[in-house]
Amino acid sequence: ALDLSPVSALHFAEHADELEIVPDLSISSRSGVKSVLLISRFPAEKLGGKRVALTPQGKTLRKLTPHMIFKVVIPARLGSTRLPRKVLREIHGRPMLQYIWDAARQSGAEQVVIATDSDEVQTACRKFGADVAMTSAAHTSGTDRVNEVAQALRWTPDTLVVNVQGDEPLMPPSLIRQAAELLANDSKADIATLCHLLQSVEEWLNPNVVKVAMDVQGRALYFSRAPIPWKRDGSTPATAVLPEGLAYRHIGLYAYRVSALARFSALPAVELEVMEALEQLRALAHGLVIRVGITHSPPPRGVDTEEDLAAVTRALA
Repeated sequence: ALDLSPVSALHFAEHADELEIVPDLSISSRSGVKSVLLISRFPAEKLGGKRVALTPQGKTLRKLTPHMIFKVVIPARLGSTRLPRKVLREIHGRPMLQYIWDAARQSGAEQVVIATDSDEVQTACRKFGADVAMTSAAHTSGTDRVNEVAQALRWTPDTLVVNVQGDEPLMPPSLIRQAAELLANDSKADIATLCHLLQSVEEWLNPNVVKVAMDVQGRALYFSRAPIPWKRDGSTPATAVLPEGLAYRHIGLYAYRVSALARFSALPAVELEVMEALEQLRALAHGLVIRVGITHSPPPRGVDTEEDLAAVTRALA
């Protein structure tokens, strides 16, 4: 949050190694401050040549990635089968979309755009100050809607864009930024996404919980609604054993390079994608590299039902 009371502002300059500490005020540079990246109530310090923010206890909050600029697009379709008009449903007097827009803005994104095919959504979003892009009603996925925005706004092929779903009002801004940083720091990756460790066998067995398996470099091998990986020894269909330390839940948050986004949107669907109803399997099947980051702070539930909406409303009280 950009609270401008006496704080330490962390700034990035042209060269990270030229940054100088100004205690309790800012980090400045001989080559000139480029932009405010993060504001912290704690003193700024150097650690191992990197810029970090420290708590009073000395715990590292975040390493800072120099020159990390990214956009956010929030696809917002008014039609929804399980919860009609959910993106405009009110939570404490504000449309649900406004909470997601706020989170995206707090993530440090250079630009946040809501993509919709609804005049009603456009009008509602402009009332709270959002940039809105009208997109085709023919799109079958949010990814295609994000790609249309990227092409219409002529973002360069290497621009980073994060697709934040329009039904995640409790999405932490830190996760949006984490996905962007993950892609920025892996030049060989086309897409980046996140996951968290599962602790319960019930969640692991739940087909509504998407699982991901990764290689040793943190790149996705497969996504599935099935319980993967399956522990051969000791597991049976009746007595499944959770593969502790290897069972990860996928978080549906994606960062793309615009070039990869355009390529992905042009690809034909594959049988695995259709069978599992998981769009990201199309990317893997066609050879795109998906980098997966692990978070220890998974996002709370999204909104798909009236019960979800009630739970989110209580959480935001």
